[in-house]
Amino acid sequence: MSKNYDPTDLRAQDLERRDAEARERNVRKTEIADIRWLMSSPRGRRIMWRLLRMSRTFQISFNTNALQMAFNEGTRNLGNQLLEEVMEFCPDVFPVMQREQQEVKEQQDGKRDGNGDTKSND
Repeated sequence: MSKNYDPTDLRAQDLERRDAEARERNVRKTEIADIRWLMSSPRGRRIMWRLLRMSRTFQISFNTNALQMAFNEGTRNLGNQLLEEVMEFCPDVFPVMQREQQEVKEQQDGKRDGNGDTKSND
């Protein structure tokens, strides 16, 4: 708001509201472009997967301690918001990200024996 706010000047209020909406639209367009950019490369998809994993997006939040469960759900909520943006703005890339992570997991599993130790090439 300007310093000389006049509550009876409806035209100025309408202009200010339109300017604020335009600024919000521009910020949102930038956020969308950022998500698309991040998901456009394997490195970005690894970062997003790590964030989704760290926020326990694909796990339940239940805990017998109500405070811990509330914390878990708050953390998971952030991951759900990230996942929602990925699915809204670049849904075709999500399965690519899943496949890439599955390949990484298979490579890691192939390098370990049943005890979790690294296999040697003897």
